[in-house]
Amino acid sequence: MRLVLTADTHLPKRARDLPGPLWAAIEDADVVIHAGDWVDEALLDAMTARSRRLIGVYGNNDGPALRARLPEVARVELGGLRVAVVHETGARTGREKRCAERFPDVDLLVFGHSHIPWDTEAPGGLRLLNPGSPTDRRSQPHATYLTTEVRAGRLSKVELHRIPPR
Repeated sequence: MRLVLTADTHLPKRARDLPGPLWAAIEDADVVIHAGDWVDEALLDAMTARSRRLIGVYGNNDGPALRARLPEVARVELGGLRVAVVHETGARTGREKRCAERFPDVDLLVFGHSHIPWDTEAPGGLRLLNPGSPTDRRSQPHATYLTTEVRAGRLSKVELHRIPPR
């Protein structure tokens, strides 16, 4: 099962549209996960139309319309992998321990907010992934998103994709 992970798209404030390579990955994926800060409902509608399966949450920059359509936390099982999605996880210091305590029944936590790619493992085996942002790199050298595969209840081939400058 092929997954695309993205977050912090901030459309149309940070870009007019998602980068072409991300749209191609979305259309090719079995599941797309968006960890919040969509900003505009039009992106939710477009991603819903262009993906086979979309799992998303709202972020701190998402208004009432998006909050009415999306949960704060999403939980799903994908091919035996227990996944949670949330926008904010708090300060980077102590994140693994804090998230392992908050999500004890999960194998993978996908989060956003910082625009900084993140790939760590908490005590007990919880994997934490932040795809960065495909439209607003902030202090990062590149805009980014992640792809991965789920096989027999485990992640394989977690890959950070750098988006070429426009």
